[in-house]
Amino acid sequence: SDDDLIPYDMSEDKELKTKAPVYIRNCIEVLTGSEDVDKWEATVKALESLVRKNPVATREVSVELAKILLHLEEKTCIEGFVELRQRAQVAVLTTDPIPVAKYLTSQFYSLNYSLRQRMDILDVLVLAAKELSYPKFHGKTKPSDVQKPCLQLPPGSDSSKDWRRIVDERIKSKTRRFAVSHSQVELASGPNEFNSVAGHFFFPLIQHFDRPLTTFDLLGEDHIVLGRLVHTLAILMYLAVNTVAVTAMGKALLEFVWALRFHTDSYVRQGLLSCISSMLLSVPTEHLLEDMTEELLETQSWLEDVVEKDPDGDCRRLALQNLLLMENLKKKLRTVPS
Repeated sequence: SDDDLIPYDMSEDKELKTKAPVYIRNCIEVLTGSEDVDKWEATVKALESLVRKNPVATREVSVELAKILLHLEEKTCIEGFVELRQRAQVAVLTTDPIPVAKYLTSQFYSLNYSLRQRMDILDVLVLAAKELSYPKFHGKTKPSDVQKPCLQLPPGSDSSKDWRRIVDERIKSKTRRFAVSHSQVELASGPNEFNSVAGHFFFPLIQHFDRPLTTFDLLGEDHIVLGRLVHTLAILMYLAVNTVAVTAMGKALLEFVWALRFHTDSYVRQGLLSCISSMLLSVPTEHLLEDMTEELLETQSWLEDVVEKDPDGDCRRLALQNLLLMENLKKKLRTVPS
C-alpha cells in the first residue's frame, strides 16, 4: 500500500537545483533583488569563496558589495548567517583594502546605523587587518583556520581579555633579560600586506570620536561602542608593527588616550590602557623616546596614578604592566651600542 512507501528525501535535489551564481555581479543582483529565497541562501553561502577566487572582478564592485553586505538582513533561517556575512565582508575588505576601508570607516560615524552595525564594522576591520598582517596565511589557508582576534563577543564577556593575553605574552618577551633578540626576530618578519593600508583602517576611526551625531554619541550614552572602538584601535596599533605609519599612529593614539583617560567606564579605561601597551610594543623604541618624550613622561605619571587609585583591578594591572614595559624600553635603549 501507499503507507508502506518510504518518502524520498528531496533535500539534496533542492541543493542541486539551486546553484549559487558564479559571477560576482550576479551575486549582487541576487542579494539586492532576487525573490528566490533558495538562490539568495546559496549566494550567501558561496560569496566568500567566490570573492577570494575572483579578486579582479571583486575590485570592480568592492564598495558596492561592502555596502550590500553591511545592510544585508537575514531573509531565511540560514544557519550561521552572521558569520557567513562577516566572512564575506572580510574577504571583500582584504581583496580591496583601501576603498573598502575608506567606505566602512566613513560609515562608522554616519547617521542611521544601529549600534550593532557600528560594532560589526569594527569587527570586520579587525579581522581583515589580522589577515592582512600575516601574509603567510593570506590566500593559503582558509580564513576560518586563521586565528581570529577575540573581538567578536560583546563587551562584558572576556573577549578583550583574550586579546590582551596575546599582548601580555609579547610584553613578557620584551621584558625578559634577552629582549633584544626578540625584537630582532619581530623586525626580521618584515613588511606585510597591512603595511601600506594600516593608516586607512586606523586614522578615520580616530578622527571623529568627539563629535556627537544626532543618533550616536560615543562620549555619552553609547560608551559600549566607545569601548569597542578603543579596543579596536589597540588591536590595529598592535598589528601595525613594522608598518610605515606606525609612529604617526602611535602619536595619534596617545592623544586619543589622553583625551579619554578619565572615562568613568572601566571597559573603556581597560581599552585605553591596552592602547598604551600596543603603542609601546609597536612603535620603535627610539621613535618613542625621541619623538614623544614629553608625552611619555605625562603618560608615566598618569599610569602611576592609575596603579594607585583606579577602582578596577584590570586597569591597575594593565597600568603596572605598561610602567614595567616603559622601564624596560628605556633600559634597552641605554644598552644598545651607538
